[in-house]
Amino acid sequence: MKALVVDDSRTIRMILAKTLRGLGFEVTEAGDGEEALAVLDGGFDADLLLVDWNMPVMTGIELVEALRSAPRSSTAKVVMVTTETEIPQVVRALTAGADEYVMKPFTADVIQEKLQLLGFDL
Repeated sequence: MKALVVDDSRTIRMILAKTLRGLGFEVTEAGDGEEALAVLDGGFDADLLLVDWNMPVMTGIELVEALRSAPRSSTAKVVMVTTETEIPQVVRALTAGADEYVMKPFTADVIQEKLQLLGFDL
């Protein structure tokens, strides 16, 4: 299983990457949506993306919209991991194509539970 962690915070990327590696994922990191698209377009075939909403260059919501738009239409599962806690933001992310939503701060258990809900065999 391969995962791409997309967050402008190096610390958050490190925490999420460590959690995912502990669950058996091969992890690559990106600092914003544009960098994430470059990683994916470069041949990294992700099964999962954990994406922050608020990032410079290209936001998480813009990344999700790009992933779900034709012709790209990625089949990877996308989990928004963000400080955005308002219900309209959750709805917007899910409408854009995110599969799950995790609010910061989070625990490793919450990440694992969400991934199991998405069908990952952990």
